Amino acid sequence: MLENRTNKIVIMSDFNNNKYKLTIIVAVYNLEKYLPRCLDSLVNQTLDNIEILCVDDGSTDSAPQIIDDYAKKFPEKIKAFHKENGGEFTSRNYGLERANGEYVTCVDCDDYVEEDWAEKLYNAAKEYNADMAVCAFERIDLKTGKVVATDMTSFGKCCKQINAKDDDIVFINPAPWNKIYKRDKIAELKFLPFRGFNDMLFLTSTFTKMNKIAFIPDVLYHYYLRYDSQIHTVNEQDVNNLKKYFLEVKNLYQNENKYEEMKYILDLMAFIHLGVSVMYRASYDKNIDIKKMMKETIKYLDDNFSTWRKSPFLKFSYSCKKGIKHIGLWGISKFYKMHLHMCFIRIYRFAIDKLKIDIKF
Repeated sequence: MLENRTNKIVIMSDFNNNKYKLTIIVAVYNLEKYLPRCLDSLVNQTLDNIEILCVDDGSTDSAPQIIDDYAKKFPEKIKAFHKENGGEFTSRNYGLERANGEYVTCVDCDDYVEEDWAEKLYNAAKEYNADMAVCAFERIDLKTGKVVATDMTSFGKCCKQINAKDDDIVFINPAPWNKIYKRDKIAELKFLPFRGFNDMLFLTSTFTKMNKIAFIPDVLYHYYLRYDSQIHTVNEQDVNNLKKYFLEVKNLYQNENKYEEMKYILDLMAFIHLGVSVMYRASYDKNIDIKKMMKETIKYLDDNFSTWRKSPFLKFSYSCKKGIKHIGLWGISKFYKMHLHMCFIRIYRFAIDKLKIDIKF
């Protein structure tokens, strides 16, 4: 079924009458070259009773016609929607409003998934009665086709409670595409209205709504690195937006009476993503005074997420028990606490740019 391109009606779904096991939201903006590969991988999923919502965000190439053609060819699975351009977050929210699945997920239109991606995630979620299921994925250089890294395999096959005394959830990759979420748990959540980092804030917000997360180590999602994409370009406005909306997420924790319990988790995530990852990316923008921005960001963290300095998760004794990634994060925190944050940024850039070491937290 196709929605008229000018139709703006919002369809609210009934959680008590899930029509599908899984809703897959595909935010589409151009990328006509890669879109068919993505859609082929979705329509051939081994999980039955799924719906695929393709939301065209005002594409200017042939992508709108491609999703219309697929919707006509696979009417039992694909629905095509067309809207004015508003950014990826608007497309995902548009899809969430129209989802009818017991679980829901998002897929980037230039990526593809294994045929049993949906089935394995859904079965894991049902096996453990989990609110979220997470699989492993690989990052691939779009230009060379080379696999740069494989991630999210270290958890193995297990189920974890969201536990304020264990920082494992901090190391879950932020993207929504290697995860499925129980839809009734995220009914009140939206992707926030800014570019680049709303994936991370969406995931962080889900921790206030969920209890259990299932993990499977199978590499089921293939993520292509496009270095012209939003996530690889960070400007000063992006950083200011992230600071603004991080405070909204903190307010959510407070309103849900979760902050006192989860403050060490939330504050550590603020340190990792804003203090480390975003500052690293911002350092490449020649229009940014990165020394000044780093100083302002550390003050922001101290003012709003201050427990990062005394976090039990950043103690050497704790990090040694948890492994190399935790030890690395402990080392980074020492650089910051000794006011050597710019030294760390230079080392970080050297490791990635010169040594070609793929470092992700």
